[in-house]
Amino acid sequence: MAQKIAHIALVVRDYDEAIAYYCDKLGFELIEDSYQPEQDKRWVVVAPPGWRDLGGTTLLLARPSRPEQGAFIGNQAGGRVFLFLATDDFDRDHAAFSTKGVEWVREPKIMDYGKVAVFRDLYGNLWDLVQFAQDHPMAI
Repeated sequence: MAQKIAHIALVVRDYDEAIAYYCDKLGFELIEDSYQPEQDKRWVVVAPPGWRDLGGTTLLLARPSRPEQGAFIGNQAGGRVFLFLATDDFDRDHAAFSTKGVEWVREPKIMDYGKVAVFRDLYGNLWDLVQFAQDHPMAI
C-alpha cells in the first residue's frame, strides 16, 4: 500500500469519531481508511472541501503509538493545536459550518491577511477558517 503524505497530522482518541466529525459535520472527504496489520496501524486521511484547489491539502488522523507522543502534541500552543482551513468562499463555508452546529470561538473578523473565524473541534484543537486577502501569498 502506498502511504499518503498529509500536510497536517492530528492526534485523535478514536478514528470513527474523528471521521464522523470531519466528514459528516464539516464536509471533509474521506481519502483513505486502511489498516496495516504488520505495524498494527490504521491510516485515515481526510481532506477539506475544495482540497484539490488548496494544493491537495489533507489531514492525517492518527493515534499516538507511544503515550509521550500524545502528550507532546497536546502541549503544543499551550495545550491546543492550531490548524488552518483556507477557503475561497468564506461566507458560504462559515454558514455551512454554523448550520451543522459548529461553535465559533471567534466570530468572523476582518484582519490584514483576510477574513477569519475560529472554531474548536471535538479534540480541543482550534481551527482558523480563513479566506486570505487577494494580495496574500497563501491566497487561493
